[in-house]
Amino acid sequence: MLNSVTLDKDRCRGCTTCMKHCPTEAIRVRRGRAHILADRCIDCGNCIRVCPHHAKKALSDPLDVINEFEYSVALPAPTLYGQFRNIDNIEIVHDGLRALGFSDVVEVAAAADRISGLTREMMEKDGLPRPLISSACPAVVRLIKMRFPALVPNISQFMAPVELAALRARSKAVSVTGLPQERIGVFFITPCPAKVSALKEPEGFEKPLVDGVISMNDIYKRLLAVMKKGGEQPKGEAESGMVGVGWARSGGEASALPRTRHLSVDGIENIIKILEDVEDDMLPEVEFLELNACNQGCVGGCLTVENPYVAKTRITHIMSHLPVRNIKPQTGESELMSIDRDLESDEVWRLDEDVSVAMEKYARIAKLTAELPGLDCGSCGAPSCRALAEDVVLGFASEEDCIFRMRERMQYMTGSADADAYLPPPFRKGSVSE
Repeated sequence: MLNSVTLDKDRCRGCTTCMKHCPTEAIRVRRGRAHILADRCIDCGNCIRVCPHHAKKALSDPLDVINEFEYSVALPAPTLYGQFRNIDNIEIVHDGLRALGFSDVVEVAAAADRISGLTREMMEKDGLPRPLISSACPAVVRLIKMRFPALVPNISQFMAPVELAALRARSKAVSVTGLPQERIGVFFITPCPAKVSALKEPEGFEKPLVDGVISMNDIYKRLLAVMKKGGEQPKGEAESGMVGVGWARSGGEASALPRTRHLSVDGIENIIKILEDVEDDMLPEVEFLELNACNQGCVGGCLTVENPYVAKTRITHIMSHLPVRNIKPQTGESELMSIDRDLESDEVWRLDEDVSVAMEKYARIAKLTAELPGLDCGSCGAPSCRALAEDVVLGFASEEDCIFRMRERMQYMTGSADADAYLPPPFRKGSVSE
């Protein structure tokens, strides 16, 4: 499994902030540094946002990679339009991308319009799992596969807009230029690390659909510079409609389903709570779930530049200048845009291949968890007492990593009944004045 989120060991100070904010408990702190458990990381970018030392970063491709191809196509995520002020026409951004060296621009938002039309048609059919869960956010898809395997069949089989845009971009480039595909480069401009991982190792495709993924914050300043130089109004007309551009913000995808009882949720912690409710069958009235791991939607991605609330307002302004593209699916189009992802749960928490051994380990974890203090303080380097117990049983940690277990050992070694001096102040007993 490819992970875009990585650790800069030279910057990490082992402060445990990232560990406490990881929604899948994919981080441990050992020997003064954080360690990312690759099989549990969903590339949501939470650790990048909260790290006070900027020790987490997302891998992406540099802009110069487009020079390796004779013809290059940019795929701007709709979020890109919200990074700039005073934009009424998104073609201004497209002209800027061409000025940076891209040969052509294919709009991901236009692909989102088509996916929205297909989703509207599909939701009118019977026999679909309810609620149907959007597959647009790869971090959410990985979260469901990891923590909510019973909901995997509910994930939409439609390809993500960027995947459809990539297919259209390559087909168009071959038609226009006559070049072989290996001399054509297709590059997505991403707002988040999860899309980097999803495009580098796509599910349902034999090979990546794009030749590179460029971070939005890496390209922003250079794009802003060439946009300021351009004084002429763009001559082209955008293909995207207001619905497709609206996918950049939370609720944008679901808004295309006016007759469907839908629910839009953003923020990974909120999503976990909602998925727990769905798994417990507490939301039977919801027919469609739009889930965005980032706050406010993709505009809140950790590879963006602008404040997500400001970017969301700008996206709304841009939408007011765009028409509604009510694209009706053509015959057979839904089958063309559906892919056999063959999604299966990621059993990263499997304790052992042998069920009897796994049950024995589970019992030991439960017993040790009950014996630990239950404060989830993180001082042991694990995000919770339950996580420490699991690490101990699996052989990755020791019971004495817990400072309270260490206190008990110090009491035994010194013969003193009071070893609070060995604990950090918040965990010492007695009055504040003492």
